[in-house]
Amino acid sequence: MNLGQVRHWVFDMDGTLTVAAHDFAAIRVKLGIPPKDDILAHLAALPADEAAAKHAWLLEHERHLAFASRAAQGAVELVRELASRGCQLGILTRNARELAHITLEAIGLADCFPVAHILGRDEAQPKPSPDGLLKIADAWGVAPQAMVMVGDHRFDLDCGRAAGAGTVLVNQPHDAWPGLADRHAPDCHALKRMLG
Repeated sequence: MNLGQVRHWVFDMDGTLTVAAHDFAAIRVKLGIPPKDDILAHLAALPADEAAAKHAWLLEHERHLAFASRAAQGAVELVRELASRGCQLGILTRNARELAHITLEAIGLADCFPVAHILGRDEAQPKPSPDGLLKIADAWGVAPQAMVMVGDHRFDLDCGRAAGAGTVLVNQPHDAWPGLADRHAPDCHALKRMLG
C-alpha cells in the first residue's frame, strides 16, 4: 500500500489524534461493568433506564476529557499535510460526535474535518463494526478499498479489515496485532514521513 497515493483517510480520535486520556478500568468500576467487558456493548445490553443514566454519566465524564485534549505527537502536522494535499478526511470514533468536535477544536484541527464526516457512537454501530466506515465510504462515493483507517487499537484495525479498507496502526511502539495492520507507525510523525 502506497500511503502517498491514498486520498481518503479516516481516523480514530482518542489515542490516535490525541494523547490517550481515558482510564477505561476506572470507567468500568464507576459504571459497574466487569473488567473484560466492552463498555459500549455492556451498556447496550442494559434496561433502557439504567443504560440512559450510565450513558449520561459517561458523556459528562468524556466531555471533561474532550475539553482537556492534547494532540498526539505529530498529529496536527500529519492532518494538515493530508489536508494540503486535498485528501478527504473523516473521523470514526466510539465517542460521541459532539465531543469529537470539542476534541478537534481543543487540538486545533476542527477546520479539517467537516461535521458530516465525523461519525460517533450515535451515528454508526461502534467499532469494531465496519458500519461507520462503510457509511463514510458511501457519503464520499468511494469504494472502501480506496480508504485507509488509522487507529491505535485493535477495534480500529478490525473495523478497517471488515470494511475492506487499508489499515494503519499508530502510537504503539510495535505492531501489537500482527496481520491486522497493513502499515505500522510508532507515531504520527513517522506516518507523515511514510507519505513520501
